[in-house]
Amino acid sequence: QARPVESGGGLVQPGGSLRLSCVVSRSTFSTAGMGWSRQAPGKERELVAGITSDGQTRYVGSAKGRFTISRDNDKKTLYLQMNALKPEDTAVYYCNSYPVWYLDWGQGTQVTVSS
Repeated sequence: QARPVESGGGLVQPGGSLRLSCVVSRSTFSTAGMGWSRQAPGKERELVAGITSDGQTRYVGSAKGRFTISRDNDKKTLYLQMNALKPEDTAVYYCNSYPVWYLDWGQGTQVTVSS
């Protein structure tokens, strides 16, 4: 099965913004819940946000009020708009199915928040 391909990460100063993208080349993309998770060095992977096939969203912890998850089913692409970034947001960000992660993991995209 096709692995997700994440992009859009980078180095940003605290308070800055980034928009992550994830392309999932699967015919079932539009009918699947999708989510973003992240893994910081020395920590377990954690869910950041999820979106169901009909557009209902869920945000976890500090992502509430700062991050926005969205999807474009025609492009089979998942997005994560991240605003007001903090150093503690530094991690590798991954996308996968939601709420159960059943896709093979992609390479992720590195987000580093530092001055």
